[in-house]
Order: sequence, then C-alpha cells, then structure tokens
Amino acid sequence: MVFRFAHAFPVGAWLGAPQMVGPMGLVALVDVRLARDHIEDFARIGLDIDPASRLDDGIMNELNTTGPPAGTLAGGGRGMAAPGPRCPSLRAGRSLPAGGSGGAVDARGVRKAFGDHVALDGIDLQVAEGTVFALLGPNGSGKTTTVRILCTLLAPDSGSLRVAGHDLDREPEMVRAAIGVTGQFSAVDKLLTGGENLALMADLAHLGRAAGRSRVAELLERFDLAEAADKPSATYSGGMRRRLDLAMTLVGEPRVIFLDEPTTGLDPRGRRAMWQMIRALVAEDKVTIFLTTQYLDEADRLADRIAVLDHGTVVAEGTPDELKARIPGGHVRLDFADPEALDCAARLLDAPVRDDDTLSLQVPSQGGVAGLRALLDDLDRHGIDVEALSIHTPDLDDVFFAVTGRAATTSTDGER
Repeated sequence: MVFRFAHAFPVGAWLGAPQMVGPMGLVALVDVRLARDHIEDFARIGLDIDPASRLDDGIMNELNTTGPPAGTLAGGGRGMAAPGPRCPSLRAGRSLPAGGSGGAVDARGVRKAFGDHVALDGIDLQVAEGTVFALLGPNGSGKTTTVRILCTLLAPDSGSLRVAGHDLDREPEMVRAAIGVTGQFSAVDKLLTGGENLALMADLAHLGRAAGRSRVAELLERFDLAEAADKPSATYSGGMRRRLDLAMTLVGEPRVIFLDEPTTGLDPRGRRAMWQMIRALVAEDKVTIFLTTQYLDEADRLADRIAVLDHGTVVAEGTPDELKARIPGGHVRLDFADPEALDCAARLLDAPVRDDDTLSLQVPSQGGVAGLRALLDDLDRHGIDVEALSIHTPDLDDVFFAVTGRAATTSTDGER
C-alpha cells in the first residue's frame, strides 16, 4: 500500500508496520488492512493523506529501487526525518480553486535530462478540458517521463507547467488532488474484495462514512461490478480488474485522468467495453483523459488530439484526421476481370500503379466521395468495367512510421 504525505513521517514505527520512506515524502506500508484500519487515526493526529495516494506497484518498486533519502531509516524509529509543515487539508465537500486558465494541461518548454541523456527537449503540450488527448511515441521517446512530471512524481529541469489550472511548482498538492492516475499494470489489491478496494480509496479521500458508502455503491454499479463487490479481486477477470482499477481512480472525482495502456491484456470485447467507459467519462463527467498507448487504433478511436514524441521532442500534433491527411499514399484499388480492361484503364487514368499479376491498378486518392464519384464516372463513360474496388487511406501506423522512422511497438518497463 502506498500513501503520499507532504513530508517524511515515522508511520511505520507508530503502527508497528514495515515501511519505506522515499522521495517526495512517499511512505509505503506493507500491511494494507492495517493501513486502512488506521485511516481515522491519521486524521485524528492531524496527518493529512493526499487523495492522490494509490495502491500502485510501480511506485512501490520505485521506492524499493530508490531507497530512503539521507537521514531516514526503513522500518521507522531513530534516524527518521523530522516531520515538516502539514500539507493543506483537501477533504470532501471543499471545492478546489479553479486556478488559472489554460486548459486541463498546459506545458511549455519542458526539459528533463538524466545525466547526459536528454529525455525531454523543451516540449510544449496544450490539452483542452473535457477531451481525450493521446501521447504516442516509440520506446524511449519520453512518454513516461512526461507523465511522471505531470503527475508531480518527477521535477522538470526547466519549463512551466499547469495541470487543472494549478502550477506544478507552486501548487503540487492541488494538482495531486485534481488528478487520477491509472497505470499500465493494475493497482488493485488482490487481497481485498472489489468493494474493500473502493472503500479504502474513499477513506483516503476523506469522503466520510455515508458519502464513502454512497460513492462506492455508485461506482460498483456504474462499472458493472456490483454482483462481484464482495468477492476477492484476485478472482476477477482481467477486464474486471481494469474496470475496478479505473473506478478506484474515480473515487475522488478527479478532473484530469492519466491512463497508461488502459486495455493492455484485454480481449476484443473487454477493449470495446473500456473504450465505451472512457468515452462516457468525457461525455458525462466532463473529465479530461490524458492517454498513453501503443495501440494506435485505440488512439485513433478515442483521441480528440494526438501528439507524437520522438527523442524527447514533439514531432507531430493534431487531430487523427489531420495527422493522416499529412501522409501521402492514399489510393483507390481497382480490380479488373481481364488484361484488356486493365490496359484501357491504365491509359485513361493519371499515374496509376499497375500490377499485371493481380490485374489491378492503384489510383492516387484521398478517398473523398467527390473524387471517387468522378473516377467511377470517368471509367463508365469510356465503357471500362471494374470488377472490384477498395479504398485505402493512411492510418496512424503510417503516420507513426513517417514521423519517427519506426513502427509502433509494445512498451517496456525501462522506457523513459
């Protein structure tokens, strides 16, 4: 179990639970049930838990890899850093300041280097509220670094950033209160039931007993998990765990949700169901989705705008249709029944690509209705019969390859 605090605090020594204190005041508690039992105790002693805290194996791994900072000890007790100032209380019922304008995400000139390796080289990203924005790129292009910076898990070397109207440098707590993060790998605790996982998130968000029960029941029903609410989540299918994972992100009603590979491991039916849920979040809840995915058809179906990163720079940005329109190669394929018809059509049409083996022509076209109608009318006027016709337009795979020189591949754990 991972909690985020504003400062290092000897929670493990106080509870008698193992812990690891890492960067940014993160405290990892191993015993999840014990942690939940003491949520009320945390509040009573005046220790506020950031509502953006998550059950997240990725953060746990980061803590275990990074180790405790100077002046702290894993396991609590002596040597622990002294508590710092309390973070502002962000409780249910308190409206979050709207912050400045500029959309859901406004990043300008963001740069980040790891030693000699430049992960981000002054990128600009603007994401409008209530839209789906997809960030694409090859492995090592900077996608993970970008998301970690926007989620306040990593500080940029330079640049200005605002998320949900809040400045990341001056208002990190407000940013964390306004966002939700669903990683590539499910953050569901398999020892708990679906209902208990959601109830734990409600406790972390300080919803209160009645409001928490109501929110949990609402999300269980919305994500079609009500019948499985009392079953251990270890018994859930992959699709059910992904739905529960997303529901846990929504407990605190975030304004911006970061989704990393939301349909990894799902079958076609599960993928379509997840797409429908994502669309509903934008249409009904008016949230903003910041999507990272290696499934280009997923980005094509879901995203209002797409940015492609390569070697730490934005190499293309626009709507899916705008990006595809920039790539040449759209054509209409005409199949003929005999070589004579093929010869006549080849002489008539402008610069077709001829294939005598298949008795076909590829005629350059962007697939528009007017152009297709003109092509067929021209063939008909000259008495040329076409046996079959198919339209081929550039897709996001073509865009990806054209702007990066590489085909899309599945992500790896070491990607930055």
